[in-house]
Amino acid sequence: MTHPLFARFQNLNKKGRAPEKNFTAGWQSPSNIALVKYWGKKDGQLPLNPSLSMTLKNAVTQTRVHASTDQEITGLISVNGDQHHAFLLKMQQFLKLLAIEIPYLANLSLRAETSNSFPHSTGIASSASGMSAFALCLLDIACRMLHEEIPYSEWQPMVSCASRLGSGSACRSVYGGYAMWGKSELITGSSDDFAVPANEYVHPDMMSLRDAILIVSTKPKKVPSSQGHQSMNVHPYLTGRIAQANQNLADVLHALALDDFDQLAAVAENEALSLHSLLMSASPGTILIQPGTLEIIHQVREARKKGLPLLFTLDAGANVHILYSAVSAKEVEEFIHDILSPFCEEGRVIYDECGPGPVQISENQKKSAE
Repeated sequence: MTHPLFARFQNLNKKGRAPEKNFTAGWQSPSNIALVKYWGKKDGQLPLNPSLSMTLKNAVTQTRVHASTDQEITGLISVNGDQHHAFLLKMQQFLKLLAIEIPYLANLSLRAETSNSFPHSTGIASSASGMSAFALCLLDIACRMLHEEIPYSEWQPMVSCASRLGSGSACRSVYGGYAMWGKSELITGSSDDFAVPANEYVHPDMMSLRDAILIVSTKPKKVPSSQGHQSMNVHPYLTGRIAQANQNLADVLHALALDDFDQLAAVAENEALSLHSLLMSASPGTILIQPGTLEIIHQVREARKKGLPLLFTLDAGANVHILYSAVSAKEVEEFIHDILSPFCEEGRVIYDECGPGPVQISENQKKSAE
């Protein structure tokens, strides 16, 4: 059964081909850092618990998809000119799922060019930026074949729903600022099918949070996130985790609304440590944090006790995100440079901040993020 969001595309085959035989769609989409983590999923790439994230600005994926309507071979042919690229299979699987919703995509010959501004497979949600960028390109192509301009208010949930098919966290990257994914009574219009913006629940000062990403390791994770999600289906702490995530969502929304950095730190750090506790207590258990990760955590907590306003969070990897306000940026960034960067690989730190969401990088379409 197809999703109602894509109903307009079901009869696209009957409307014929677009005049162009070759064209390109291009989008840049950001990563995001979850304050309340999505961990574990149901059939259909649906979340076991709601999650909430902050969209980043500089940690992005740029993707261009070149489409042809007159080639004998259809589907995604290559990534960056490589027919055996490491990402090709996952992107082909995503295209196959999306083609169920938009059948005409299966008639096209596609070639993708993609690049990240940050190391992939290291816990910075490269799948979030990568799959959302790919989804944006595919939806742009579909709209072009449809010869129909879709209002942005409809376009965003549609792209979010499509992105979810490739990577759950990708559905949140479609929105700037803060986004929430998963059904919850706390957010009007929330859904398991797609993310929704949450900026109306956030104090203006929280919209300018900075995020320094400390690269403890650029080595790919030993265990992919998809395997970690699967482990939750039989995890002994599953019921408790779902209850915890829902309570933490309420607490994070309260902290964001009141500009309460101390409460935000308490909940976000609890979520980060809970995520890795779930990984370690799964069967088989997995340890992704490294000695440098733990040293950074200890240093952050000691600094906050002394009055420095910063917090840490983690995705499913060794790298650490340090969140802090724009007002305290100078002081915090000096601390990061002097105290924390020695624990990073070659001292590498990516400085980022709350961002506006995806932007178009091709001249072929008019649509752009708001």
